[in-house]
Amino acid sequence: MTDPSAVFSATPSVETLLTHEGRSPDDQFGFVNTPVYRGSTVLFKTLDDIETQQQRYLYGRAGNPTTESVETVVNALEGGFKTKLVPSGLAAITIALLACLKTGDEVLISDSAYEPGRVFADGFLTQMGISARYYDPRIGAGIAELMQPNTKAVLAESPGSLTFEIQDIPAIAAAAHTHGARLIVDNSWASPLYHQPLKLGADIVVHAGTKMFVGHSDALAGTITTTEEAWADVARVRALLGFFTSGDDAYLVGRGLKTLAIRMAAHQQRALEIATWLEQQSEVVEVIHPALPSHPDHALWKRDFTGSGSLFAFVLAPAPRASVAAFVDNMRLFSMGYSWGGYESLCLPVKPGKARTITPWTHEGNLFRVHIGLEGVDDLKRDLAEGFARYAQAR
Repeated sequence: MTDPSAVFSATPSVETLLTHEGRSPDDQFGFVNTPVYRGSTVLFKTLDDIETQQQRYLYGRAGNPTTESVETVVNALEGGFKTKLVPSGLAAITIALLACLKTGDEVLISDSAYEPGRVFADGFLTQMGISARYYDPRIGAGIAELMQPNTKAVLAESPGSLTFEIQDIPAIAAAAHTHGARLIVDNSWASPLYHQPLKLGADIVVHAGTKMFVGHSDALAGTITTTEEAWADVARVRALLGFFTSGDDAYLVGRGLKTLAIRMAAHQQRALEIATWLEQQSEVVEVIHPALPSHPDHALWKRDFTGSGSLFAFVLAPAPRASVAAFVDNMRLFSMGYSWGGYESLCLPVKPGKARTITPWTHEGNLFRVHIGLEGVDDLKRDLAEGFARYAQAR
């Protein structure tokens, strides 16, 4: 890859970085994009080369120019020591946890964390003799009272991807470090454009690159970015587990990153407009979006974030399942799906109470998580308004 210092005479804007970082046309016969590298076998010219292992690429599983181009961009965005591309967001979480923990250790996990990560902790980690406890995502500096001598990692997700609590990352990082633990932060919602946990004290940042990085709902990917101190453990675990992202998927991540700044700005503007509009609708009991002044963590969001994502939630007045079905089954533009971050809008009924152990979900109404895509805002409002009418009629 081209040395960034040779490309930029001053600190570049995010837009410029996304456009130029991680690609070297001179190394690719002038082609503007790093092509898809597919392959397992890498050839060595001499016995010295294979014995010294100093060649840039040794074997396909260790990476290639396509995967490296993505890692270079994400690392620059996060301000990390190094970044590794892995097959999914869940893979990023599991590698990060295993890099910090061994038998007899404990991990503290936000009660609002991504549910598959909880399943991994409660199942696989428990089988390894590693215990997992959950904490209130709004605990802040109070997490120090939960730390034990064997607590070696804290897993935070800010905001939580179902109920959108903002966490006090600097306070949690300080408590973790005081007690000899590392802080892992899932930064998928805001992306490094709008939130940089490493600068706030985190040791490891993970992303479901499937979401905002890819941006087109056509590939799975995850990234892990670390401080210099945490890198060796993450690199070791990733290599031992054999997690590798194909050149084809890496190319799709790299393609998505080129437009990340433009897409994030568009998603943010549309999501905020619709969230504000939803607060005025009679069927809506609450809108849960950290960038709204009505959100209980809005001040914390303003302190630590420079923008907001496409994903938020709202609560509709209590109604039976028939009303929920009438609302979502007949949407024209919104679809139901577990992911988010693509060009298409999604609306998913969710029940966070199933995955809570410390902070019960007590709202009486029905919760819906929405991802605002790139359709016309008025068209999306119309689709929701028609859905609210069906919801009320079926009550």
